[in-house]
Amino acid sequence: MRPPSARTARDAVIDERLAALHEENMGVYGARKMWKVINRTHPGDPVARCTVERRMRALGLSGVPNARTTRTTRPAPPGCHEPRDRLERDFTAAAPDQRWVADITYVATWTGFVYVAFVMDLFARRIVGWRVSRSLRTDLALDALEHAIWTRSRDQRDLSMLVHHSDKGVQYLAIRYTERLAESGIEASVGSTGDSYDNAAAEALNKLYKKELIWRRGPWRGLDDVELATLEWVDWYNNSRLHGHCGDIPPTELEDRYYADTTTAPATAETAQPALH
Repeated sequence: MRPPSARTARDAVIDERLAALHEENMGVYGARKMWKVINRTHPGDPVARCTVERRMRALGLSGVPNARTTRTTRPAPPGCHEPRDRLERDFTAAAPDQRWVADITYVATWTGFVYVAFVMDLFARRIVGWRVSRSLRTDLALDALEHAIWTRSRDQRDLSMLVHHSDKGVQYLAIRYTERLAESGIEASVGSTGDSYDNAAAEALNKLYKKELIWRRGPWRGLDDVELATLEWVDWYNNSRLHGHCGDIPPTELEDRYYADTTTAPATAETAQPALH
């Protein structure tokens, strides 16, 4: 019996690595991200992108398709005071805690809809706060904001230069919400025209969450299942997921590089595309 060829033996090694890495990364990566992560994980044994594409086809591995998302914030009533739009669709930041964006999405479960609120820092696209609830009441958005403030306070970060941006939803224009921002020295910003482009980075995060977690692992029984899965996904997203905006490193790694760089110009994400990949 002829021994396996060098190419067959090499493919077997690559296949084992690809299968393990695809599973470790929640089964959501397509060929480009798999090519990045296999070379990041095994830097001394590089693999060509075309080889990754070929072996993924052979293994039946693929990324997740795009999924539509639905807006869930309710418009504020006429006459409600609205902060001005301080981002004007520029979803970049030169440093952490300069610009946060916030939004809410929904998940259908066997016991009814549950709603998920996220707060994301635009510098590295890190999720700094989130919360899951059965209700769209103001407390959902406020609890996610409190989580974000706690996350940064725990790390002794300065929020005095921070702008918080959202859509025109009543949850974000509620008195308790705007008062909490003011108490923390955070400046409020609201999209000026009220369409999805005014909060595109937050909308993109919702879309990513739906396609990488919700649509793949449903149907969902109820709030507890969604909450636990979201906890796992946020931890992976922040600490392990290779993010195109960050130069294909995880969000926390880009932030760590920024804070570690005290003698030269800090690493920034300004030149990266503002959309999530």
